[in-house]
Amino acid sequence: MLNIIWPVFIVISIIYAIISGNIENINSSIFESAENVVTFSLTLIGMTCLWNGIMEIASNTQIITYISKILKPIIKKVFPNMDENNRAYKSIIMNLIANILGLGNAATPLGLKAMEELQRENKEKNKLSDNMMMLIVLNTASLQIIPTTVLTIRNSLGSKNPTLIIFPVWIATISAAVVGILVTKILIKINK
Repeated sequence: MLNIIWPVFIVISIIYAIISGNIENINSSIFESAENVVTFSLTLIGMTCLWNGIMEIASNTQIITYISKILKPIIKKVFPNMDENNRAYKSIIMNLIANILGLGNAATPLGLKAMEELQRENKEKNKLSDNMMMLIVLNTASLQIIPTTVLTIRNSLGSKNPTLIIFPVWIATISAAVVGILVTKILIKINK
């Protein structure tokens, strides 16, 4: 639907600019926007590469083991039937860490990897397991302590105080995670 709406808006805008004599403004806006998009994309790509690299290094060191020990009580409550020797366990931990650091771009592939592992263990392949549902909820809630991507965007757009968003992000993501976990747990119990 959007592939129809956007071109229609663009054509209407160009026709209106021609009729009103503002075609020069459209030309300058197109080139200015293209420059802004390239600059903004390079900023986000650089940040994404940096944090993906850090996450890759972390996954090959003992840091994940230490963080797993810290998160173990929480993981046991959220995923009660998940064994820490499970292949999906490390991917889930990595996904949670990436989300906590506000790295949505890094969290997505880690979440997909965890889902693949959980699907391998799933006995009913056409239904989501309890662990799969909980992972979807946690990934969607995206609990963030350091909203790296949002801070990068705010900084690149010239915000005078890019860190001002941190406290509202904490409230929103913690609330979303808690409510999501509770509702999912209730629905899982109801459906058993």
